[in-house]
Amino acid sequence: MISRVLVPMDDSEMAERALRYALDAHPDAEITVLHVVGEPSLMMGDATGIALADDPQAAARENASGLLERADEIAAEYDVEIETVVRIGHPARAVINMTEGFDAVVIGSHGGSLADRLLVGNIAEKIVRRSAAPVTVVR
Repeated sequence: MISRVLVPMDDSEMAERALRYALDAHPDAEITVLHVVGEPSLMMGDATGIALADDPQAAARENASGLLERADEIAAEYDVEIETVVRIGHPARAVINMTEGFDAVVIGSHGGSLADRLLVGNIAEKIVRRSAAPVTVVR
């Protein structure tokens, strides 16, 4: 029986579909939504700003607040409470590191734009290959 499900989310429609799928397929499970704020780089202004904040974890959670509110709204449609977690780091690695202790992972197949599809599709593939728990990829 699946009792704990991890749902990694970005701000894409596919991520919302993954959450809805997890809520439909596993109505009695504890659902944890994970959002990963990328590691700082020259091209990632938000992540760099978060890394330089006095409290990076609080800054990352604030940066993810809209996405987490949306996840809570979706869960409320199912009359379910979910746990939300924000991590800072490489998205695939952060998700893989968190899969231990979960019975299943439900992830969207890709993000919205072409760049997102290439990046997130690559992340989904890495998670499928290295996850400690079975992974369902939602399209």
